[in-house]
Amino acid sequence: MRRIRILCGLAAVAALVAATPAPIATRTGDAELAQDSLRADLSGVPFYMAMIDRFANGNAGNDRGGLDAGDRLQHGFDPADKHFFHGGDLAGLSGKLDYLTGLGVKALWINPPFRNRWVVDAGGGTAFAAYHGYAITDFTDFDPHFGTKQEMRALVDRAHARGIKVFFDITAHYTADVIGFDGAHPYRTLTESPYRDADGKPFDIAAMAGRQDFPKLSVEKSFPYVPKFHDEASAQRKKPEWLNDRTLYHNRGDASDFAGEQLLFADFFGLDDLMTEHPRVVEGMRRIYTDWIDSMDIDGYRVDTVKHVNTEFWQAFAPAVKAHANARGKHDFFIFGEDLTGDPTHTSHYTTAGRMQSVLDFPFQGAASQFVAGKGASLLAQALDADDLYTDADSNAYSLNTFLSNHDTGRLAWMLRRDRPGISDQELLDRLRLGNALLYLWRGNPIVYYGDEQGFTGTGGDADARQDMFPTKVAEHLGQAQVGTASTPARDNFDTTHPLYQQLSSLSAYKAANPVWKRGNQVMRHADADVVAYSRIDSVTGHEYLVTANSATEARTVDVTVSAADFAFRQDFPSTGTGPTSGANGTVKVTVPPLSVSVFRSDKPVPVAQAAPKPKLSLLAPAKDGRTGLLAEVLEVPRAQATFAARVAGQTNWTILGTDDAGPYRVYADLGKLPGATAGARVELRVVVRDSTGRIGTDGTFTQAPK
Repeated sequence: MRRIRILCGLAAVAALVAATPAPIATRTGDAELAQDSLRADLSGVPFYMAMIDRFANGNAGNDRGGLDAGDRLQHGFDPADKHFFHGGDLAGLSGKLDYLTGLGVKALWINPPFRNRWVVDAGGGTAFAAYHGYAITDFTDFDPHFGTKQEMRALVDRAHARGIKVFFDITAHYTADVIGFDGAHPYRTLTESPYRDADGKPFDIAAMAGRQDFPKLSVEKSFPYVPKFHDEASAQRKKPEWLNDRTLYHNRGDASDFAGEQLLFADFFGLDDLMTEHPRVVEGMRRIYTDWIDSMDIDGYRVDTVKHVNTEFWQAFAPAVKAHANARGKHDFFIFGEDLTGDPTHTSHYTTAGRMQSVLDFPFQGAASQFVAGKGASLLAQALDADDLYTDADSNAYSLNTFLSNHDTGRLAWMLRRDRPGISDQELLDRLRLGNALLYLWRGNPIVYYGDEQGFTGTGGDADARQDMFPTKVAEHLGQAQVGTASTPARDNFDTTHPLYQQLSSLSAYKAANPVWKRGNQVMRHADADVVAYSRIDSVTGHEYLVTANSATEARTVDVTVSAADFAFRQDFPSTGTGPTSGANGTVKVTVPPLSVSVFRSDKPVPVAQAAPKPKLSLLAPAKDGRTGLLAEVLEVPRAQATFAARVAGQTNWTILGTDDAGPYRVYADLGKLPGATAGARVELRVVVRDSTGRIGTDGTFTQAPK
């Protein structure tokens, strides 16, 4: 059995295995349950996130959104203010596609490009422009600051010609703020003021979510506050037209802390919060985002703030949009959400119950930034150990979108300067290289945040991490030094000789040259203090790739468990050369250079077990969200895949719960959602383990559906 020296996170739960009945013998039909671990849609694909307004200005004529007169409070353009439009546009982005191609980018994610409410004047000299695209008034057209439909389609077509997919950032639960209330409007709870139908009768909105018999609502009777448009012009400001119906918003006031029910029902920083429980909203958003697939031929969506939306909405929305794309022949259409939390139990909710294909991997980002800063490897081990939470019948952790820097949380370079006061420029560059190598060689889809490849640093998150790639006029940005270059923010920063650009280009080429980084499984081998080591094992060739990373400023020598004894490795990255051989105990001794990542490739495939697998299926203590945990212990089989299935006792058909291809073999499932399940119903569980030769072994047990 594959042994991991670290016991942390979910792996510790394996020690709590519950008593189970005697194993069930192998049956006819078990082999039909065996499946391959998914590598569907995108897996291992390099992404690039660009904010349109801050990337490249290809057409100065649209800087003011088509207004020839007025000041910045009318047109929103002020390149000297970090909170206003700076002039970047679709034409500029199109002109830099060769720059992205040279970086090895295969997927381009852009901020919401739709028409916005340009400026919010908060009074007292405080004003903000929607250069970021998150204050949408018209979901049917693009903001004229960015460009036209024709320019967007040209961008998509040119990107596709270079093998680059295009993703829109989208919002589904909020729009620009054009609806308000008389007087102060703090959040009012459902207990204080329940929703009422048009006749004034209270109803439970959670129980009615998504139902076609959703009650009719009244502007005057249904809400804690009577929603009113800010002015007469606002009454018809939004498109499509249905967005102007005030009864399609939650209308409960502004959030104080986004705790509890406020997370779902409060206005999002003053933006108008849609009633996503209403079937008209579900259908309206589905129509908006399927229409863009038809007209722009885009390849997917990144969905903002998914945790602020009821799960029933995502269960209806995500599969419907994906199915529409599939019907048009876009079978790799990809939707990933944003849940800004480091808790994988929470983020995995949206790829399992929420039916999305992926989410942004904030747990990895938090763990990786700690490791790169020299604060230890334990969080990385915990992050990988939690990957089984993402495994279900149609997705898993191999399609998660990994990143180090972000337009909301800030840049890694800034985090390193914050966490390591006095860090030298050379050490900062070396730690950024360490982070990039880890990002690209971890499972998932690595995302480079624009400007990171040019050594941008910033001073925080949000607007403080959204510098211009073209010569900036923002005074506080002009004073920021860049890492790895003598360039300054006063210049164009599209230097293809920059050491970070060159490194990322090389990493992309290295990944593209070997399918193990797409199809290989990932197994943690070692995580102690400054060193982390893990294997990627090719599911076709059987070769093992051992990745070692050291965040210390001195070399570290460690003993690392691999798949077999007397197993020889050669260095494969960043250069080729000799490597270690495992001893009789199945470990290799590796010296990892300071602040670096090395990859070693086995000279031969992982050996095949002498006998077919003989799994033992057990129940684990439930995950934090109540999902039932299943563990298949598999001895002496270094390469195997475990497919878990369940059915209510007495029924014929099995429901596939997921397939895991890296030990410990686990899955976490909501057994209460099985067909025919009732509270406390007897549930039959089964695992079918298939080794690399096709031999299978099975086991089964029974449990109860949650009450």
